[in-house]
Amino acid sequence: MDLALPPKVTDRAFERLAEINCAADGAQCLRVAVEGGGCSGFQYEIKLEDSVAEDDMVLEKDGQKVLVDSVSLPFLTNAVIDFSQELIGARFVIENPNATSSCGCGTSFSM
Repeated sequence: MDLALPPKVTDRAFERLAEINCAADGAQCLRVAVEGGGCSGFQYEIKLEDSVAEDDMVLEKDGQKVLVDSVSLPFLTNAVIDFSQELIGARFVIENPNATSSCGCGTSFSM
């Protein structure tokens, strides 16, 4: 039986968030959300935010926080939040086993 697990954040993603916060005036959280839209039906929204909402799941390591709201959480079950640095650019990425297809840019998906 495959149990639903919350999303996992890689060490590399936490390290990049720590680098961002070292350069910023104050510590910020990384918010990962799922919204309707995008070329495949749903899209990820990844942004920095100052505060934690009451319904957020907080994934934390070494004082760095990644937030997922309760509406987005079911879409991110068993997903991996990572940071990728390639020749074409660096960005936070989501490896989502629930997505049945995704667009070429990796920011939208369908289930």
